[in-house]
Amino acid sequence: MLGFATLARSSFKARTRGTVGGMDEVPTQLPRTHKIELPTEHVVGVPADFASVWHTPESLVIDFLSARGPARVEQIDDASTIVQDLVVSARIRMPPTHVIELMKALEQQLSTWETETGRRPPVAPPHPDL
Repeated sequence: MLGFATLARSSFKARTRGTVGGMDEVPTQLPRTHKIELPTEHVVGVPADFASVWHTPESLVIDFLSARGPARVEQIDDASTIVQDLVVSARIRMPPTHVIELMKALEQQLSTWETETGRRPPVAPPHPDL
């Protein structure tokens, strides 16, 4: 199970077989916890102005994108079009089964943020698929 933001605070029971505390092959329920290491180069994080979600047969992919410079108007096929140059800041690939846990963690953290700040995130204008 992949737990994301709430991983360090959660625990669940794992059924195991093996030697536990000197007893051989005894079915046991043990609490499980995870120790998460954050490498120094990831402490600051990366900025993301947009996200693009897509999939392959094996995984879902989230590209986090940062704007490179201001948007500009260009003529494309005889029509004025707003063009924004973007660069991928980070690409995350995960099995579809883990996306469910990610969605739950995002919902929980957003709800907590709304409660703590007393506000809701702004609704972004619709963007075409990136």
